[in-house]
Amino acid sequence: MSNVQRRKRPEQPEPSAAVKDNEAKKQVKSSSIVGTIATAIVWMVILFFGASYLITESWTWGYRGKWTNINTYIPRKELVFTEEQLLRYDGSNPNLPIYLAVDGDVYDVTKGAGWYGYGGSYHHFAGRDAARAYVTGCFQDHLTHDLRGLSEAQLKGIDGWKKFYENHHTYYKIGRVEHAAIDPSTPIPPPCKKSTPQKP
Repeated sequence: MSNVQRRKRPEQPEPSAAVKDNEAKKQVKSSSIVGTIATAIVWMVILFFGASYLITESWTWGYRGKWTNINTYIPRKELVFTEEQLLRYDGSNPNLPIYLAVDGDVYDVTKGAGWYGYGGSYHHFAGRDAARAYVTGCFQDHLTHDLRGLSEAQLKGIDGWKKFYENHHTYYKIGRVEHAAIDPSTPIPPPCKKSTPQKP
């Protein structure tokens, strides 16, 4: 057998001090740029909200709606109520939240206890689905979810009330209420003689 000597790989020359110094300078420069951009963004945010508070006395330029409602960002499982279960949350028990429904959708209006709680101006809406009364103003006979006989404009009005609660800065949707089917042979709620304009 022939004695073949393995050739050693030539060793890589170490980078010179000048090369190392250049690389270090590049890293410092890159981190400096990132830090400057981050600082600028922080100051822009501070100035944005600071100016908002000085001009409008609110941190959000006067906007109050769904996106300033903390409950918008809290994931929760949708609750399903029977009419009897929903009635428990009519504001008469101060230890329970206050719920109301509009066309099947249930909203938490506890923050508006002064309006919807016991003795409040809109207490008749709490603990039930009184969708019809929202657009007829009849608070004796129309505290029902029965929408039969309403005009197209009135039905759009109910959708408007749902958007009001969905986009409110304190109220929020929590689930649905299940209604028994309405017997088509039952009479449609008659118009009331005197309606009351409402602004819940």
